[in-house]
Amino acid sequence: MPDQPATNDPDAASPGDSAGPAPAGFAELGVDERALAAIADVGYETPSPIQAATIPPLLTGADVVGLAQTGTGKTAAFAIPILMRLDVKAKKPQALVLAPTRELAIQVAEAFGRYSAHMPGVHVLPIYGGQNYGVQLSGLRRGAHVVVGTPGRVIDHLEKGSLDLSELRFLVLDEADEMLKMGFQEDVERILAETPTDKQVALFSATMPPAIRKISKQYLHDPVEITVKAKTTTSANISQRWLQVSHQRKLDALTRILEVEPFEAMIIFVRTKQATEELAEKLRSRGFSAAAINGDIVQTQRERTIGQLKSGQLDILVATDVAARGLDVERISHVVNYDIPHDTESYVHRIGRTGRAGRTGEALLFVAPRERHLLKAIERATRQPLTEIPLPSVDDVNAQRVAKFADSITESLATPHVPLFRKLIEDYEAEHNIPLVDIAAALAVLSRDGENFLMEPDPPAPVRERRERAERPARRFDDRDDDGGSRHRRTGVEMATYRISVGKRHHVAPGAIVGALANEGGLRRSDFGHISIRPDHSLVELPADLPKETFEALRRTRISGVLIQLQLDQGPSRGTRRPRRRD
Repeated sequence: MPDQPATNDPDAASPGDSAGPAPAGFAELGVDERALAAIADVGYETPSPIQAATIPPLLTGADVVGLAQTGTGKTAAFAIPILMRLDVKAKKPQALVLAPTRELAIQVAEAFGRYSAHMPGVHVLPIYGGQNYGVQLSGLRRGAHVVVGTPGRVIDHLEKGSLDLSELRFLVLDEADEMLKMGFQEDVERILAETPTDKQVALFSATMPPAIRKISKQYLHDPVEITVKAKTTTSANISQRWLQVSHQRKLDALTRILEVEPFEAMIIFVRTKQATEELAEKLRSRGFSAAAINGDIVQTQRERTIGQLKSGQLDILVATDVAARGLDVERISHVVNYDIPHDTESYVHRIGRTGRAGRTGEALLFVAPRERHLLKAIERATRQPLTEIPLPSVDDVNAQRVAKFADSITESLATPHVPLFRKLIEDYEAEHNIPLVDIAAALAVLSRDGENFLMEPDPPAPVRERRERAERPARRFDDRDDDGGSRHRRTGVEMATYRISVGKRHHVAPGAIVGALANEGGLRRSDFGHISIRPDHSLVELPADLPKETFEALRRTRISGVLIQLQLDQGPSRGTRRPRRRD
């Protein structure tokens, strides 16, 4: 039976979902030709259970409550019906999707873009904290049919008058339970209250806590309730490992792995067509046999490239999800997720390209510090923990180079050309009176074509990389500067204490503060220090050198519906330093 194709949907469908039998295809759900063409482009063949259950009621105008985890295909389930019913001649926003994080907002907006590829004139705009207001204001002035945003930034635009929801027809609450956990309940309810009463609402949540049930009863009209459980599994004969590496060090990390890890053939997955060509070229320049396949490559070239991979003429294939659809090459021993997929099902389909026909396979995942949440989603969906591995060291790489050099000598000694070159070397030795070992060393240098044989030691890690490697915020600060300033004990970053206008009476928790500030200001968890929640305010330790743009974005952040008005704490507490903001 052929594989189910992988997709780039942020919530790609799981073949193990269960919500009743799925129809034969999307056309039977009422999906029109424009959307069907886009669906074919991204690689869907049959709808997932949540798509089969959700698309028909949304097309008829019914409200929907969907209980579904990330990885069940819900983005396509609400995006396709909305896009089919848009009026592209209208200028004001017709659809608003609320998402808890900037990452999800970007992913959902990109998915809307893919599904509207055959719908000329549709404009989709993501709005979220941390991005320049000018870009968002320009997009809103030009006219956006679909706005995908985080609650705080949506309220900012409502207050500025730059976002007009008076003609809104569709509203989606994506990962509603996560929004509530991050303290956005009042923000969500305020946004709902400012939208037309006759709009269509779709609410998606992994769980149904009382607060979500309350919103459903208050703002949705006789909704259709759909429950889908993901049952994504991976083959037991595939070893799954992951490596934390920043984006700028990915190529170096991949090169080291290729030198240290024995493999027969490998597929490296990246997100974009351009990245396939760029990475394949960089690997070829480093001496690896690599080629790219993507959606722009003609079928004859694709077949020729895959034939080379099968025959052993090619060892590494750099591919996108769609381009690798249906690929079945037994000698693929490794799959590398150079770019982590934004959905669990794509991950499962990617690594399924190895471990075929009862063979063992190796799957390796590169994870940037900001992508750790995607790693956890993959582990939950596959019900298998991934093993973290360290970056191969310089000593590891050099040991492999020395071993391969010795092996190459052994192999060359068995070739029929040795007698000829032995005579030439003997003549050279007699003529120049140079020891044979020196002549052999000179020939080895010549074979390297001027390149360094051994890898140079790593330079000292910069402060930014040390910060990225910190996995969680330190809650205590034991190291103090002489003038009273504090430093993050794990990263050495100078910290300052800031005051925000929410406290115990607003029922805030540390997790809500971290989530809201990280989302709106683009901060990492390692940027947070001690958090002290007082009756009417809270104190938060953050880096002292916050950029001006980040500081202003945080000042406008809302938690539990309250504008936090971030400012330097002027209280008597020791260990604070006035932050240095970049003007």
